[in-house]
Amino acid sequence: MGEARILVASMPFAGHVGAMAAVSNELVKRGHHVVVHTGAKYRHKFEGAEWLPWSHAPDFDDADLAKVFPSVKDGKGMRADFANFRDVLIGTGAAQARDVLETGFDLVVTDHLAFGAALAAEIRQVPWVTVAVTPLVVSRPLARLVSGLIVDGMFTRMRAEVGLKPKPGALEAFYSPELVIAQGVPALETVHPPHQVRFVGRLISPPKPTALPEWWPDLDNRTVVHVTQGTLETGADDLLKPAIEELAGHDALVVATTGGAAITTLGKLPDNVRAAEFIPHDLLLPRTDVMITNGGWGGVLAAIEAGVPLVVVPGSLDKPQVARRVVRAGAGIARRRPEGLRKTVDQVLSEPRHRERAEELGRQVKAAGGAARAAELVEVLRRR
Repeated sequence: MGEARILVASMPFAGHVGAMAAVSNELVKRGHHVVVHTGAKYRHKFEGAEWLPWSHAPDFDDADLAKVFPSVKDGKGMRADFANFRDVLIGTGAAQARDVLETGFDLVVTDHLAFGAALAAEIRQVPWVTVAVTPLVVSRPLARLVSGLIVDGMFTRMRAEVGLKPKPGALEAFYSPELVIAQGVPALETVHPPHQVRFVGRLISPPKPTALPEWWPDLDNRTVVHVTQGTLETGADDLLKPAIEELAGHDALVVATTGGAAITTLGKLPDNVRAAEFIPHDLLLPRTDVMITNGGWGGVLAAIEAGVPLVVVPGSLDKPQVARRVVRAGAGIARRRPEGLRKTVDQVLSEPRHRERAEELGRQVKAAGGAARAAELVEVLRRR
């Protein structure tokens, strides 16, 4: 059927962009004309794509969300989570749709929280694909009641802004009825996926050449514990500093990454700790024995793909769901707080079952096909 003009939409959050850029780049490689709607900070991640900026929708830097959305404040706690959902995700949805409707497209591939592109696809009546960049959401009865009372009203107002009628079901209504591409594998799920879901493992672009820190040889012949808070919740006091303190003097070498924050935010480091702002997981994880994380889905999938067992101290938003998936799958242990991490790390290191399960799941993640499989699924939908 020749080249398609495909609209790819990604919320300008690092964790979303990684997955969406992997799909976009693969579609470009296959000869499709891709138009990407995302923030200016991340446009360079979408190689070979035409950029459609956030214009009607207020662009923002995910490292300083409160600058554009003051209601989010420091991003911590239930009020901040609600403000993020109300003001950032739903609040910008109609404006995103207006941006997208200013260009032409044959098909839409959208981050499941980039609601505007889904609205635009509905208005234009073109096929659309959802990419679930976080764990699948399937409402249980109580959640449906709460959604009907609160969230559905927000969605109804957002839809009305672009001339669409109400549609019940809130978040689930923004999963494409035609195709949902989900990261992960069925063995990591805690919900029964809808019929249109296809699991593709991990969505990530091939790593580019990266300069390694000068201390990299220190990893040789050492047990390595990697500590990360991902790229969204980068406050060092939440997990990084407590983990470093817990593991000071441990026989393992601790590698902490700040997600972009200055290394100096960690303070004076113990002798067995090394730090960097960022190291590609595909380079670090093959050298890692245990990963401590706040539960970012992309980082957890990276660890599992590498066969690395996990200790999850979940942060906000979807991270408690991620922790439950890790524990249920047998790939690691979850803790509510960082206190006691040393004992938990020792437990994971001494019990082979966690690594064995992570390795088994890792083989499944690799076999699921990643971005190449995702692009194939998009092409199949277009040919229908």
